Amino acid sequence: MTGSWTTERRAMLWAVAGALAVLLAVLFLDRALSTWSHDELHRPAWAITLTLLGSVQVTESGAALVFVAAGPWWLARRRLSEPWRTALAAATATILAVLMAEITKHLFGRTWPETWVHNNPSWITNHVSGFHPLKGGPEYASFPSGHTARITAPFAVLWHRLPNLRVLWAVPTTLVTVGMIGADYHFLGDCLGGAYLAVACAAAVLWFAPPTFWSR
Repeated sequence: MTGSWTTERRAMLWAVAGALAVLLAVLFLDRALSTWSHDELHRPAWAITLTLLGSVQVTESGAALVFVAAGPWWLARRRLSEPWRTALAAATATILAVLMAEITKHLFGRTWPETWVHNNPSWITNHVSGFHPLKGGPEYASFPSGHTARITAPFAVLWHRLPNLRVLWAVPTTLVTVGMIGADYHFLGDCLGGAYLAVACAAAVLWFAPPTFWSR
């Protein structure tokens, strides 16, 4: 009971810290960073390249390959090795994070830092920055960052399963966040929101489907 309560308190503290970090970024950092990125960096090639780490082609394709490779053994109730069980958990967390990011985008309806598609209202072009809950459409889909969510989810699983390499697992999320802000594709708050959402998805997968589940 004590251990369970400790886990619940840690989860609650983590959620509150994440919400506070996002709120502080939205209120005090997002617009300033977007303006600075637009005026000083001019969407450099290195930033755009970093964002590709969180692209659909890299993350969701990687998850699909894991399912295709490990699926037949798992469906046949063959015992999977520890690395394969970890890979399946990471792939599942990735897909869950993608779905949750799309749902959350619709719920929050945040405008973008710059105008990209459909003449969407943005901070740089229109000095518009806000949330429009349930607005829907690509014009209001900045929060949370799907790229950050996709890249964070699998590495959040690895963070838990392979703690000795945690410094390494933090690198991809950091690089994608730097790229997103450097290219002015997303606000900092969007990236923080995407990362926290992905960690929650990874925790859900590890909680509801522990290693014994993957071995069948």
